[in-house]
Formats: sequence, C-alpha cells, structure tokens
Amino acid sequence: MQKRKNKRVSLIIQEGKLKSVYANSKISRNRENSLKWVGVIKPTPLSQEYEVKLVYRINKGVDVYITNPKELMLYNGKKELPHVYSTKKQKLCLYFPKYREWTVEQLYTDSIIPWTSEWLMHYELWLITGFWNGGGKHPPKNKEKDKTEKE
Repeated sequence: MQKRKNKRVSLIIQEGKLKSVYANSKISRNRENSLKWVGVIKPTPLSQEYEVKLVYRINKGVDVYITNPKELMLYNGKKELPHVYSTKKQKLCLYFPKYREWTVEQLYTDSIIPWTSEWLMHYELWLITGFWNGGGKHPPKNKEKDKTEKE
C-alpha cells in the first residue's frame, strides 16, 4: 500500500469544526482556496480576551494575527514583540515550517488555535518578566538571512 502525501483536511471540514468549537466566531471561505477565521481566545482564566485572525491560503500555509487589542503591550524598554514575524502586524510565529510541525493534514482546532493560546499565555508572562519562556525556533529576519546568504 502506497502512503498518501499531504492529505489536506478540506476547508469545509475545517470550517465546520471551527464553527462547532467557536460558535461565536466569524468564518469566510472561498471554496477550497482560502479560509479566514476571526475568534476570541482567552488563554487562562486570569487572562484578558484576545481577538485572533487565522488566514489560510492554498499553497501559502496559515498566518495568525492578534487583531484586538490593536497594539499589544510591550515589556518595559522593548521595541518588539517576542517570537513574531511582524510586531506591527502582530503576526505570530507558532511553528517552524522546515520541521513540518504543522501540516495541512491537521485541524486548526487541534493545532494552530491551541498554539495561539499557548503563545498568548507566554506573551502575558513575558509582559511580567521580560523573558520569553515559550521556546521555539524562529527563522532569521530578512537582514540576518541576507547576511548568512552572503557569507
């Protein structure tokens, strides 16, 4: 028997699961090409609520943004959020694509959204301590990438 490669979960299945778990969220789907989900996450009982936007585009992967609050607070003296692709856009770094930690075979409700909640919990701890306990590997920023490619 031959193993199937990247059996993507249909976006209609993703949409149904998102609706069943997050009934008050907003979802828009363009057939099997893209899906956008906007919902509220509260990482711990003592946490504030965060509005999160998940965007999937076929062959582009999943991007996750914190949309409310519009500007996440920064730890005293810091100019950037930890472990993000963009502080300005509040685009989170949740997995390292090269390691295939997330694939199109996974439900967002079992992977990306819990990872977002975990990121938010570590963010709240970072606000208190100034230390990022969330771990993870982060690809180099463009300047760093350009530098390593020249060497």
